[in-house]
Amino acid sequence: MPEMLSVIIPTYNEKTNITPLVERIHDALRGRDYEIIFVDDNSRDGTAELASSLAGKYPVKVYVRRDERGLASAVVHGLQHASGNIVAVMDADLQHPPEELPALLKEIDGGADIVVASRYVKGGACPSEWGMVRRIISKGAIFLAHLALPQTRRISDPMSGFFMFRKDVVAGATLKPTGYKILLEVLVEGKAAKVAEAPYVFCTRAGGESKLSSKEQINYLKHLLSLMRRKGELLRILKFCLVGGSGIVVNEGLLWLLTERAGLYYLHSSAIGIETSIITNFILNDFLTFRDRRTEGAGPFLRRLAKFNTVSLAALGVNLGVLWLLTEVFGMYYLISNLCGIIVAFVLNYILNSLWTWK
Repeated sequence: MPEMLSVIIPTYNEKTNITPLVERIHDALRGRDYEIIFVDDNSRDGTAELASSLAGKYPVKVYVRRDERGLASAVVHGLQHASGNIVAVMDADLQHPPEELPALLKEIDGGADIVVASRYVKGGACPSEWGMVRRIISKGAIFLAHLALPQTRRISDPMSGFFMFRKDVVAGATLKPTGYKILLEVLVEGKAAKVAEAPYVFCTRAGGESKLSSKEQINYLKHLLSLMRRKGELLRILKFCLVGGSGIVVNEGLLWLLTERAGLYYLHSSAIGIETSIITNFILNDFLTFRDRRTEGAGPFLRRLAKFNTVSLAALGVNLGVLWLLTEVFGMYYLISNLCGIIVAFVLNYILNSLWTWK
């Protein structure tokens, strides 16, 4: 017998979408044992009442929260009442087509622990109505997730709100989401050996009002920071900063020692100091900052060193470029210009090393 599927749908003022949504889910899952769990945040338009009225004809459960708000926390609430071994999460606004549920189930039945309905794999797409700003925001959010949380790099669309997973993936996990992006919590806190993606076309909202707002974008950033803190990524950045500070000491110390005591030309001393600081920074980062991402062997070690060296020299060039631009073109005081250059170079250094050297 196929395993039971629990479809969790958070709602808030979605009355106009409830009946067609339930009917389409029923048609898509015909022949499959399933239940639909609505978690409603005390809607004022009768969403919960309408959903409850469908329980006589369809396997619908409705839970109303009066003291809590938020899509992601609603999913956590729904998980507590899910009877199925497989759980699907989708929105109530019909932007996630229920007809794609069998494709997600196929991946789960084939051995995936999590399958994400993706807009950014072949066959997937975003609405044509999306403007350039909306597309940039979407891609930017994905980039931030991939940079901040290595566990999300396995998939192209960690911002998706339409996904399916085995319930034991989050068994024992402490889920503490903020805002809308519950998938991040499942990917980072859950235990999934195999993660798959299936394409889908993100549809235009059929009725009701969009819940996307600047407040939710801020909540997304708060959620990222929360996950980074819990998974040690904020500590990683701090270690990277401290290692960078030690490199400055090595660089300056060798510049003084070789110039003042060994009598070398200062530019030669500087070149030796820069390369030595790059090597010491790499060794410290390899054994402290990115220890959990190392691959063993002399080959991988030297390959990481070459990558780190390339990134560091590129960042040095950016530092000098910003220094020149702000000083010569914009007339900024050179020490302030250099500080700006250091900040830009540090950010570039961390991003490239995190995504490339120790990916």
